[in-house]
Amino acid sequence: MIRLENVRKLFKIGREQIHALDGVDLRVEANEYVAVMGASGSGKSTLMNVLGCLDRPTSGVYELNGKPTMQMSQGELAHTRNRQIGFVFQSFELLPRLNALKNVCLPMIYAPGGWWGSQKRARAALERVGLGDRVRHRPNQLSGGERQRIAVARALVNSPSILLADEPTGNLDSRNSEEILSLFDQLHRDGQTIILVTHEVDVARHARRIIRMRDGRILSDLPRESDPVIARAVNPAGSAP
Repeated sequence: MIRLENVRKLFKIGREQIHALDGVDLRVEANEYVAVMGASGSGKSTLMNVLGCLDRPTSGVYELNGKPTMQMSQGELAHTRNRQIGFVFQSFELLPRLNALKNVCLPMIYAPGGWWGSQKRARAALERVGLGDRVRHRPNQLSGGERQRIAVARALVNSPSILLADEPTGNLDSRNSEEILSLFDQLHRDGQTIILVTHEVDVARHARRIIRMRDGRILSDLPRESDPVIARAVNPAGSAP
């Protein structure tokens, strides 16, 4: 599904060159649940932008579902983002004047022929995240957890092959965070491929694969049970995970 080979991303600040990504190799298969971890400046957000076709690598290969993205036009990249990638952000990014149903409908405005039957599909997406009874509510009438559920429904409405989540629980309390993570767990069981960026161990432990970054490089790429920090969080008493 995803193949990165020797991907580099350089930013120039004055005379200085910043290697945000420095020779990244990565493969992600369908139905994987991956957490990308690292300190600020490690390259994890840049990697997410590249994976989401929001930014192009300076060099290297990025193939998404077998198609090289480096050769895509801006229009093709926009179509790929709309049809194949669902985004969930820390700050929800909902339009305050629109109700839940209309917020979820937004990605279909930009999809060819997507507006046909859009409300039916948006209702189904809201039902999937447990908000079928909140379709007429505006964001300011909902809790933080409910707003993030709307954002997840919006990300899912075009049936993307990949769900990218950038610190999806960063603005939520512990109870709402666990509800969102339980929703992600269910989406993964249903077959959704999920890649999330986080610095929190309690969030990353829900993933099945842990990638740690430092200085624009992948420091480690391990199954959850093999990552020592996550393994202790999942299995603090030493019993079987």
